[in-house]
Amino acid sequence: MTDRSTQTSDRTGPNPTVGLLLALFLIGHFLWNLLVAAQEYPLRTEQVMTMTFDVLMVVGLFAFRRVIPSPLFWIALFAGIGLFAFRLSEDGWWTGHFAYSLPPR
Repeated sequence: MTDRSTQTSDRTGPNPTVGLLLALFLIGHFLWNLLVAAQEYPLRTEQVMTMTFDVLMVVGLFAFRRVIPSPLFWIALFAGIGLFAFRLSEDGWWTGHFAYSLPPR
């Protein structure tokens, strides 16, 4: 019989790589919605789905608060809240973008 040693990890908690990716995705999504004008209104289901994903990403960011650098956390949190600030205008409510324009035909 062989003696198998089980290797246990002394690290517990969330994976910092996932936290970094989540923070970077939120910041990138915010910058995309800020810098790129929306071209058309999405369907209602897409609007609700993107708002739900944004809420879940901001809530999930708090699970990674201890494993990502503090400045990155606060920038990502600001970006997540900014995504909802874009929705305060008439066009922004539907598109989630800061600006809306129709291309010429």
